[in-house]
Amino acid sequence: MEFDVLIIGGGAAGMSCALILGSALEKDFAKYKKVGIVMHQKTSHLQTALFNNVLGVPAGTSGEKILKEGSIHLAENYPKVVQIQKEKVKEIVSRKEGFRVITNKDIYSAKKVVVAVGYINSLTIKGLEEYIIPHKKTKASKKRIQLKNEDHLVKANLYVAGTISGCRSQFAIACGSGASVATDILTDWNREHTMVHDKLV
Repeated sequence: MEFDVLIIGGGAAGMSCALILGSALEKDFAKYKKVGIVMHQKTSHLQTALFNNVLGVPAGTSGEKILKEGSIHLAENYPKVVQIQKEKVKEIVSRKEGFRVITNKDIYSAKKVVVAVGYINSLTIKGLEEYIIPHKKTKASKKRIQLKNEDHLVKANLYVAGTISGCRSQFAIACGSGASVATDILTDWNREHTMVHDKLV
C-alpha cells in the first residue's frame, strides 16, 4: 500500500496529526492524497494517564479512554485516513523518493513519514539510530530519548512529533506538536502557509 503520509504511532501526537490531515482531505490541494496511521498504542504513556488539567477535557478522563475514543473520532469524521491496527513498525528505509516502512506484518511505501512514538530509550525502529540523542527536556536519570530535528523535521520528508521530538510529556504539548507537523505538511502540499479550521455557520 502506498501513502503520501504515513504516521507511526497512535498516541496523542500521532492522532492529532492524523485528525488535522484528515480534515484537509476534501480541499482541492489534498483531495488525492492518501494518509495512513499505524495505530500501535501499547507503549503510549496515555495508557496510564489521568487528566484533570487539560483544557476542554473533562476532569477525571483517563488516557485509555482518549486512546479508544480518538480512534473512533478519527474513523467517524475522517474515514479516508487509513488506520492500520495491530501492527508494529520494525524498520524505516530511505529510498530515492520517500520511504519503505516495514511492520511485523506488512510493507508500506510513503512519500512522507511522521514518527510519533514514545520517548522511551528502548526504541526498536531500525533506520532511526543515527538521529537518536538524549532527550533535552527530561531528567537525565530517566534516560529518555529524542530524534535530532529542526522544528520537527529530521530530514527531508521525515518528521517527528510528540515527546520523541523533544517535547515535554504533557498531553496538550504532544497534541500541539502533532498538529504542528500536520500543518507543515499541508503547507508543503498547498505551497503556502496552510491551516484547517472548522467554523460555526
